[in-house]
Amino acid sequence: MKALSIRQPWAWLILHAGKDIENRTWHTNYTGPLLIHASKGCTQREYFEAAAFAKLALDDSLRPLTLPPLKELPRGAIVGQVEMVDCSRVTGSPWHMKDQWGFELENPVPMEPIPYKGQLGFFEVIL
Repeated sequence: MKALSIRQPWAWLILHAGKDIENRTWHTNYTGPLLIHASKGCTQREYFEAAAFAKLALDDSLRPLTLPPLKELPRGAIVGQVEMVDCSRVTGSPWHMKDQWGFELENPVPMEPIPYKGQLGFFEVIL
């Protein structure tokens, strides 16, 4: 099965907070099931920048965000699965960043973390 490494807390936001777009600089024609791998790397600065972006995307006044502390987020592991349905430059999602390709994601299913070494781009995982 294909997997994609995503830095925390973005991986958590996909699986638990309705983040329906993964932004990338590259295009893909892949659609189908996709495992979410939480990368090992994440600085406190990256964590707080992602949290601030998420509060805007979710309109925190309407749907408050309770993001787990950085030290509690699993890293270096497969953490869930989604369905990748499209890749587009234009979406209606508040998670889509300007000038990026948006990997459109649906049906997030969190799972107990399975330690696994990530890779760049899509990679094959056998569970």
